[in-house]
Amino acid sequence: MHLRRIFIFSFFIFHFSFAFSQDARELVTKVKTKLNKVSDYQATGLLKTGVSFMKVPDSKVIVFYKKPDKFKISKPEGISVVPKGGVSININSLLSGSDFTAVNAGTGMIGKDRVTIIKLIPLAENTEVVISTLYIDTKQSLIRRASTTTKDNGTYEMELTYGRFAGWGLPDKVIFTFNTKDYKLPKGVTFEYDTGEPQKKNSVKNQKGTLEISYTDYTINKGVADSVFK
Repeated sequence: MHLRRIFIFSFFIFHFSFAFSQDARELVTKVKTKLNKVSDYQATGLLKTGVSFMKVPDSKVIVFYKKPDKFKISKPEGISVVPKGGVSININSLLSGSDFTAVNAGTGMIGKDRVTIIKLIPLAENTEVVISTLYIDTKQSLIRRASTTTKDNGTYEMELTYGRFAGWGLPDKVIFTFNTKDYKLPKGVTFEYDTGEPQKKNSVKNQKGTLEISYTDYTINKGVADSVFK
């Protein structure tokens, strides 16, 4: 009788855990289904950069995306400011693969809205991403926040605000936060915004930096040439 109770209890725990993981996977699938409606887009927006050791003026940018994970931010002058080294401030790229385990980590609050917390654990050994945590608005199948830990670029976070383009899963605003100690700055950004003053070796240690993009318009599924991303 005692062994039978243990078996029943173990079966219940296994079944509950399996159902929980299935629910997590299904929720991520709903988010991806909405995002998959977008094959490509060209967007205009305003970029605000908050890094203490850079004097960076707000600037207009053009953003390009093409399935599955091509993404580029550029100024009209042609200087790219897209982060590199496995870091992406594009939610489409973050969910472009399917080789991961989704785990339900409970619920939380973003402002006044309740969200479901899902952890994505990549199954491939050679991936740059170690783990991602998604905060999902289940009613609209939208990611409101995403935190990603990488092997070489530390942990970074995205906060997303939606409006006119929520039906496509595209945000009106993205705030990308990273630790400057762990972040490998793209050469284009360093060249463009260098103040000309020598930086102390440890001057960027444990400082937080932000990239904020406020989108003004999207042109969706009208075609974006591969040459744009070269």
